[in-house]
Amino acid sequence: MRGHLVGGLDMKYLGLAWMIAWPLAAQEQEVNPNIGHLHHHHHYGEKLPTELSSPERFLTSREAAAALRLPKEEDAFSFIVFGDRTGGPADGVSILADAVRDVNLLEPDLVMTVGDLVQGYNQEDQWKEQAVEFKSIMDELACPWFPVAGNHDVYWRGPKGVKGPVGGNEKNYEVEFGPLWYAFEHKDCWFIVLYSDEANPETGVQSFQDPETQKMSPAQFEWLDETLTRAKDAKHVFLFLHHPRWLGNHYGNDWDRVHERLKQAGNVSAVFAGHIHQMRYDGPRDGIEYVTLATTGGHQPGLVPDAGYLHHYDLVTVRKDRLALAAVPVGEVLDVREITGDLVQETNALAKAPIRVSPEIDLNACEVVEVQVELSNPTSHLVEFTAGGASEDSRWSFSPDHTHGALAPGEKKTVSFQVGRLANGLDEAFRAPFVEVGMDYLGEGFRYSIPERKVPLKLAFPSKQVSQGKALAIDLDGKKDALLVPSERFEVGKAFTLECRFMARSFEGRTGLVSKMEGSEYGIFVSHGQPHFSVHVGGRYLTVEADAPVLKPNAWHHVAGVYDGKEARLYLDGKLLDRKAGEGKRKRNDLPLVIGGDVNSEGQPMSLFSGQLDEVRLTRGALYEGEEVEMLRDAPVSPKTILAFDFGEKIGPWVPDASENRAHATRVGTAEIVEVSAE
Repeated sequence: MRGHLVGGLDMKYLGLAWMIAWPLAAQEQEVNPNIGHLHHHHHYGEKLPTELSSPERFLTSREAAAALRLPKEEDAFSFIVFGDRTGGPADGVSILADAVRDVNLLEPDLVMTVGDLVQGYNQEDQWKEQAVEFKSIMDELACPWFPVAGNHDVYWRGPKGVKGPVGGNEKNYEVEFGPLWYAFEHKDCWFIVLYSDEANPETGVQSFQDPETQKMSPAQFEWLDETLTRAKDAKHVFLFLHHPRWLGNHYGNDWDRVHERLKQAGNVSAVFAGHIHQMRYDGPRDGIEYVTLATTGGHQPGLVPDAGYLHHYDLVTVRKDRLALAAVPVGEVLDVREITGDLVQETNALAKAPIRVSPEIDLNACEVVEVQVELSNPTSHLVEFTAGGASEDSRWSFSPDHTHGALAPGEKKTVSFQVGRLANGLDEAFRAPFVEVGMDYLGEGFRYSIPERKVPLKLAFPSKQVSQGKALAIDLDGKKDALLVPSERFEVGKAFTLECRFMARSFEGRTGLVSKMEGSEYGIFVSHGQPHFSVHVGGRYLTVEADAPVLKPNAWHHVAGVYDGKEARLYLDGKLLDRKAGEGKRKRNDLPLVIGGDVNSEGQPMSLFSGQLDEVRLTRGALYEGEEVEMLRDAPVSPKTILAFDFGEKIGPWVPDASENRAHATRVGTAEIVEVSAE
């Protein structure tokens, strides 16, 4: 989450700031409790002017509806400013090309730059090659673009001892790009381009490290003065140069006299520069916004991207009496016309395409296993992929650590990894290995990245279920704790029994006990202390429930839900609470079974239980019938046992399942196995 800081506030205003901020925050929390921040309260200037709806501009056939205000019909336009292109790798031009694509989707009136267009620091032939490359990319813009000279564009470097031409590459620049300083008018606004790398008139040295070489020449200052005079009636004047000389330090203080002339003009709205490869705002100063851009393809350290270390361009919206400034990260603009129904369908299919991993890894065997990962491309376009093994447990090894490849339309491909693990036993630090798969869908002229998927490798380890003579249970906090049992590891037939023992701290609101209900399947709930069991058959839920809150907090209960294919029954502590007839096809889902809650459509736990659980069992067939029954305790595992959790141990993030299915549950939150009082 990005943070916003308000600085530069005099201490005498601090009390007033608190008085304003606190009521605002309190009011926002009361009206919008789900936002969690006040970013949308950060305005620059008043709201845009509006006017009442009138029959000339607003039509509807509806009556007695809220009146809508319309924007005033005032002219506005936008322009873009690109940051530095150079100082980085040669392929930084690909980022510049991405920015050009973005801007063509936005269609501003024009694009400005702030210098460092070519890598430079070279001689004429190489310099011209780079100039041609830059212009060929920028000429793909649908709007005009305007250059600014930076040090990379004009500084000359050659063999040691060889003196370069006077002014370095200035002449080449003016031939290929245009004047070193110039101005133009657009929609009653003036755009002024300055040159901030003039050589020292006495030594001929060009350097941005020496204040003596960072002074505006008399000729350029005189021209600027005349240009500002000519632009005196403009709505806005914008200036562009490479070096942000107002920062001082090695730039010296020559900008102070320039600023005074801009201030005198009275209509200079903003000054834009680059060079430092990070965003920075230093205004308003006497009503002038000072804006420094980072990069648009240049060297980018990326120290704090959210605080301006990134590839971006600035979008400027100009109105009669105001500006809007926004930085747009390169590549973040989506082409609405590209997101067709076919594209959505194909990328969805690719994101959901099965990734099959085999075989199971026997954790008792200290040997390297060849694991095969089957990938598929269900689309009509080429797909590129990267796959590799990983684990939070450093004792796992993978060879190779990753692999690259491509899938033709409709193709399936299997990649293999040698997977091994040091024989250190199964301890608290044990974590599962998994394969990470990233895919790119190669569309028409654009690459669509599919979110990376992590697929666990299949593990086979026996459950000891050793309680060492102690009464143990899983303790859940009701806030974030639960256990997830993967559905692909077990199958429930037509008739089944779901049961467990539990002790709740309290019964508040909707509370799942053991469930995988999401418009389907089955589950036991203990909401408000009133237990019920539901199973989805014949297109609806068949529910049996207690007719009143009968559960007691801080007391152990044994609940069972039975469905025999024709009837559902609910038992509590050996007594039948309810029964209802119902049959038909059961509706299934692939979501995990949640122990200690219910499941949402994303497979995450919800409606969580606070208390302790023991002896969670899922069994084929109907174990109980009749009005009163002896409910099973410490029942041995049998061929009919689908799931069996006695919580005698945990292995890393898992609680083992003692059934033959080995559907080991993954702990969510801080669920822990604890000793409880024997009954």
